[in-house]
Amino acid sequence: MLQLFKTLFDIIRLQKGPDAIPHSQVLFALIVFLWLISGLVMTVAVPELDAKNFVIGTFIGLIGLSCYGAVIILSGRRARLLQAIMALLGCGALISLIFVALDALLPLISSEAAAGVVTSLILLWLVPVEGHIIARTIERHWYVGIIIAISVFVLQLSLYSALDPTPVATA
Repeated sequence: MLQLFKTLFDIIRLQKGPDAIPHSQVLFALIVFLWLISGLVMTVAVPELDAKNFVIGTFIGLIGLSCYGAVIILSGRRARLLQAIMALLGCGALISLIFVALDALLPLISSEAAAGVVTSLILLWLVPVEGHIIARTIERHWYVGIIIAISVFVLQLSLYSALDPTPVATA
C-alpha cells in the first residue's frame, strides 16, 4: 500500500506515468474506494460543501473519466485504460486529501487569503497532472495532454456550474 502511495506521489510530481501502476482489478477497486472516501472527506471538511456537492462532484468526475477514456480508446491505447484510470483517480484522491489537510492547517500559520491561494493552486495542480497522465498513456507530447486536460477541466467546470448554479461563498 505504501508503494502505491509513493507511485501516486511520483505521478503527481510528474516523475512517473500511469504505467508505473500495476494492472490489477483489486488495486482498481481499492483506488476507486480511496477516490470516493477522499470526496466524502472533502465534503465533510469544507463547510461550503454538502451531500448534493458530493453527488454532483462524483458525477462530474465520472464524466471527466469518460472523456479521458474516450481519448485513450480513440488513440488505440485500450490496453492502458485501466492503469490510466487508476492513476487519474488515485492522484485526484491524494490531491483532494492534501487540499483538505492544507485547508485545515494553513490558516493557522498564515493569512486566510494566502491559505486560500495555496489550496486553490493545489487543486489546480490536478490539471497538469491529468495532462501528464494522458500524454504518457497515449504517447504524445506533454502539451497535447495539457490541452486535453484543460478541455476536460473546462467541460467539468461548465457542467458543475449548470448542475449547481449557487455560488460558493468566499471568506
